[in-house]
Amino acid sequence: MSRIDFGGVMEEVVTRDEFPMAKALGVLKDETVAVIGYGVQGPAQALNMKDNGVRVIVGQASRFQRDWDRAVADGWVPGETLFEIEEAARRGTVVQMLVSDAAQKAIWPVIKGCLKPGDALYFSHGFSIVYKDQTGVIPPPDVDVILVAPKGSGTSVRRNFLSGAGINSSFAVAQDSTGRARERALALGIAVGSGYLFPTTFEGEVYSDLTGERGILMGALAGVMEAQYQVLRAHGHSPSEAFNETVEELTESLIRLVSENGMDWMFANCSATAQRGALDWRPKFKEAVLPVFRELYERVRSGAETARVIEACGAPDYQQQLARELAELGNSEMWLAGKATRSLRPREAGRTFSADTKGVAGRSAN
Repeated sequence: MSRIDFGGVMEEVVTRDEFPMAKALGVLKDETVAVIGYGVQGPAQALNMKDNGVRVIVGQASRFQRDWDRAVADGWVPGETLFEIEEAARRGTVVQMLVSDAAQKAIWPVIKGCLKPGDALYFSHGFSIVYKDQTGVIPPPDVDVILVAPKGSGTSVRRNFLSGAGINSSFAVAQDSTGRARERALALGIAVGSGYLFPTTFEGEVYSDLTGERGILMGALAGVMEAQYQVLRAHGHSPSEAFNETVEELTESLIRLVSENGMDWMFANCSATAQRGALDWRPKFKEAVLPVFRELYERVRSGAETARVIEACGAPDYQQQLARELAELGNSEMWLAGKATRSLRPREAGRTFSADTKGVAGRSAN
């Protein structure tokens, strides 16, 4: 492992140079990896491992026709590399739980009955294990329980793999029955396309992940954008102007500067007026939202957010309710203005200049 200075705190990471693909294939040579679920993370991780030479099969409930058809379109063959969930879990020596968190609770009795001594149970989210009192997911003592959590959506995991960039991932071991759990986790982390891996715990992963998704990565970002857009529109600014000053400049310019060299560098490369205003208003926004983040973290740690997810996502009409909520968001004036703005972006050789998706959230496996 390499020791890296993260802002004065030394942390260990594992890079592809230290754990190359050849080593990962050696660790996984006798494994059959059963990817359970072909929704969000499943396709990316399964295809990346397959492309890297790992023996992979997919478990997907055929009654969910869209996901089954997508798996077939991606080259998985029914009866050979594509199976119903129970059959795939029975065939696998590594069972990757990549269905949604709510679905993991529902299918756990089936998965548990398929596990054999020495198998590895793999997660990309600590949800089911950490909140076992609510999910009922309690692995038997004779299997390894490991985690690899890519820091991006399934789309980003696949895109970054194809570009050769890779994506950062955390890894953890909750139970080492075979003495090989850590080695298996690292090998699988490299195989799914991680650029580097950093150690965590199941608790650390799920607490930070749920906070991040509800906070700055998705919930807070959307809420703050809507608030600024609303104020600008209320003062007579056009939808185009309000959207450009709220979203477009952030996604198409400033956030790229932050990605390249950090927030201070972005500030230093903006106008003196923008720089001064950002430095003055930063502490005001921090003071305003800090209590909200403290409340959010406590709800995550206490399991209140978990209860909300299980109750809402497990409802029989959840997909219809979700579609209504997403349609309301997408059909709002702000995001209709965004659609029009994106259509006007300059093009070069047929490619739209659009924001890369590296590092996006929404990792919860589905």
